[in-house]
Amino acid sequence: MTIKPFDFKLKDGRTATILSPREEDINGVIEYLKISAGETEFILRYPEECDKYTYEAEKALFERKNASEDEAMLLCLVDGKVAGNCGIQFSSQLKLRHRAGVAIALCKEYWNLGIGTRMFEEMEKLALNKPYVQILELDFVEGNTRARALYEKMGFKIIGRRPSAICLKDGTLLDEYMMQKKLSR
Repeated sequence: MTIKPFDFKLKDGRTATILSPREEDINGVIEYLKISAGETEFILRYPEECDKYTYEAEKALFERKNASEDEAMLLCLVDGKVAGNCGIQFSSQLKLRHRAGVAIALCKEYWNLGIGTRMFEEMEKLALNKPYVQILELDFVEGNTRARALYEKMGFKIIGRRPSAICLKDGTLLDEYMMQKKLSR
């Protein structure tokens, strides 16, 4: 699924663009994936795991997401650089299609500028365009207080916990929390 690109103002006065991924964004996305993976323990990959992201694989991913009716990937560009991405996935299964999964990540340099809020607003619009979708869902890792604050600001509530779901390189085990937001129509 694709969206019409749009611009918005960041808290620091710069202009950002949210758009569906394009082939010309592939190298920037691969670089963003590596950078963001090294900036926090709360992303579910380490930088060395990003070697699997190739130009060809990302191109195929972009094409699949853009052609799909059941999922969308959005990028945020600031000064031509990939600041972050988000995604939403819908289910076609009758018993599950009332739920949609969302995910988001930003490079640290772009935290606290309003990008996360604006991306969530766009994902919610996409969900509201599907009349059967009633709930948005996401997960976050224990200790990620910044993400939790954003999610709660956007109306998500914790509904469960997976104990010891994440194991860091040093052996530290972290819980993963599940959140939901009921959509208002």
